[in-house]
Amino acid sequence: MNRNQRSQKTYRSLSPHATPAATARKKRMSQASLHGKWTISSSDDDDEVLPPSGTATPKSRRPAESSRVSSGSPSPVPEPAPPEVKAEPDSPPVFALAVGSEARQSAVRNPVKFETSPSLSGKRKKEPSDGSGWALSDSDDEDDAEGKRSSQSKLPNREAPNGEAKKPKVESERPPSPHGRLYYKDEPDDFFETSFPCLNDTYRFYLNKVTGLDRKFNSGALHIRDILSPLFGTLKESVQFNYCFDIPWMVKQFPSEFRHCPVLIVHGDKREAKARLLQQGQPFPHVRFCQAKLDIAFGTHHTKMMLLWYEEGFRVIILTSNLIRADWYQKTQGMWMSPLFPRLPEGSSESSGESPTFFKRDLLEYLASYRTPELDEWIQRIKEHDLSETRVYLVASTPGRYVGADMERWGHLRLRKLLYDHTNPIPDEERWPVIGQFSSIGSMGMDKTKWLAGEFQRTLTTLGKSSFRSDPAIHLLYPSVEDVRTSLEGYPAGGSLPYSIQTAQKQIWLHSYFHRWKARRTGRTHAMPHIKTYMRVSPDSTQLAWFLVTSANLSKAAWGALEKNNTQIMVRSYELGVLYVPSAFSLKTFPIDTNPFPASSSSTFGFPVPFDLPPTSYSPTDQPWIWNIPYSQEPDTHGNVWVPS
Repeated sequence: MNRNQRSQKTYRSLSPHATPAATARKKRMSQASLHGKWTISSSDDDDEVLPPSGTATPKSRRPAESSRVSSGSPSPVPEPAPPEVKAEPDSPPVFALAVGSEARQSAVRNPVKFETSPSLSGKRKKEPSDGSGWALSDSDDEDDAEGKRSSQSKLPNREAPNGEAKKPKVESERPPSPHGRLYYKDEPDDFFETSFPCLNDTYRFYLNKVTGLDRKFNSGALHIRDILSPLFGTLKESVQFNYCFDIPWMVKQFPSEFRHCPVLIVHGDKREAKARLLQQGQPFPHVRFCQAKLDIAFGTHHTKMMLLWYEEGFRVIILTSNLIRADWYQKTQGMWMSPLFPRLPEGSSESSGESPTFFKRDLLEYLASYRTPELDEWIQRIKEHDLSETRVYLVASTPGRYVGADMERWGHLRLRKLLYDHTNPIPDEERWPVIGQFSSIGSMGMDKTKWLAGEFQRTLTTLGKSSFRSDPAIHLLYPSVEDVRTSLEGYPAGGSLPYSIQTAQKQIWLHSYFHRWKARRTGRTHAMPHIKTYMRVSPDSTQLAWFLVTSANLSKAAWGALEKNNTQIMVRSYELGVLYVPSAFSLKTFPIDTNPFPASSSSTFGFPVPFDLPPTSYSPTDQPWIWNIPYSQEPDTHGNVWVPS
């Protein structure tokens, strides 16, 4: 098993020699927090304090036959030293690829056994396979991080429960991941495309392929190997913008003929995390790195985008997946894939090749916001291509404090401006609910007026230039404990749903908005969402007023927060998404496709919403998934329990 964190602090694994007192404490903790039954903090302070290093770190216990972990597997490309990915002060503990750590080895000495229930994901290979890492996309909770950082200096040194002297904290050592290398199985031979796939060219919105689903639910979906294959162009060079990287795994996803084409990695890592990332790239001289500037504390580089330069032209892909195997395996992800943009004729003006949605201008402006020379050649390449076929609007966040007209360039005020300018009022629009769906939740204050209803709701409910202010229902989709427990991955899927108890207990009011993750229409009910989508839906769930797919979770860090009596907006993180509005497609509303799979050339103009509508409210017994409390009463689909150490 193998786990990686993104916090600056190191978390120790549970000792196999825990004292009786520690065992008793753990038992009480398990009973108190079973299925999210928590005590509520009396603090009114928005800055949160996380548990000290060495506590409240999730560990998924596996049956004994899964406890052996290989430190590597043969590969056709050179493997670097085990990657030690990312340690940033921008979010609660976040985990990614780590192999061979002492902490991992100690954690598998004493696994808890359960009778393994039938797996939803099929029989797994016993041999080690590549890409054992998993990663947790950041919670975007700046309050969590800031509170934790400020509290660490007050924490006393503690002895390890087994009586041994506690080792000094070492940032490169992380606890193990609940996903070991034994977890992954090889995809079937027909999993990857060998001929040009049947795709929905109307909206160019696609889901990822999910291992373990009926074949029809992957027809028209895309894996990263499909995206990078010669089916879409003869690749010359690419840029990969992302949050988490496994460089050796990424290189293997390129077909052999493109495997040595230059790749530029745009990341937000600093200090030790940056050094580890660069170490991953050492065996691959064609891989270069570009560090995004994060000028505001606790921001992250969360954008996920590919720029692909071909002999035939240029393509942009904006997606929700990290560049690690776990994100492309059994999670629900989404992406927008641009058309192939042809090169403009020699001598064309800089304004040539613009789309009706001004996508070219906005993409160039976003890239310029990085203020880095490594992207200059890509800015020039984009200027030389015709992007006029684009029918989506770019919605980006980039770190900074913005005033005046600049307030509407980034974050949720950018979305508000686009909805104001490019959508139209609808009769009875107060009956059209807003749906927000995400995989992480930040701190929003002690009541809804602090941010959610105070400013973000106004953005999401904007519909054209009408002076009428509707107050529609807002439905928030976030997986429940039961959704995670019965998922293809089981409890380890919760590692990518980092809603912390420290945040949750201070915003219990938010949970009345929550709805279950159910996706029968796409076959993905048991593939936990890492996708993030926002939309406005008709009362009968047959039409959309607009649709957004983005990297931005439900947080102020991602979307921005107003300051100084609403005269300034502060954005912490880089985020990127695309907005679909019906007017750009010569429609009044988007019809919803209730059966998007399998894809066919005769598909209607229906939009492929990735989950079921209308959404299902939480029942009185449902609780939102909280990643840093134990779930030990019922094993998951692989016989595991979830026990934070």
